[in-house]
Amino acid sequence: MAARSGVDVRIITPGIPDQKIVNATTRSFYGMLLAEGVRIYEYSLGFLHGKVLVTDDTVAIVGSINMDYRSLIWNYEYGTWIHNSQTVIEIKEDLSGVIEVSREVFYSDWKKSSFMKKVG
Repeated sequence: MAARSGVDVRIITPGIPDQKIVNATTRSFYGMLLAEGVRIYEYSLGFLHGKVLVTDDTVAIVGSINMDYRSLIWNYEYGTWIHNSQTVIEIKEDLSGVIEVSREVFYSDWKKSSFMKKVG
């Protein structure tokens, strides 16, 4: 909904998965997101597992938390909320650096992918 309303939404996912089923599930949502204007990048220089969000250059959330019942209730995962701090800008700059060395996924590439041939 945010991308549809003109918000610049970018997602970075692992380019080298640690679990094939999780990777396949993640990629199954690419088409819908890309069609709505979300930009997706795959990072392959290592493995990123932390969850990071930056909004309006004023708010950042950094942590391990997934937004699901198990993570919130059973696993005691957490995130740190940062507001109106230079740290938010530093986090944004770090994410920009990750994006620069990541491969952007385009809808046409996703549609031609081997995953789509098997599933779609």
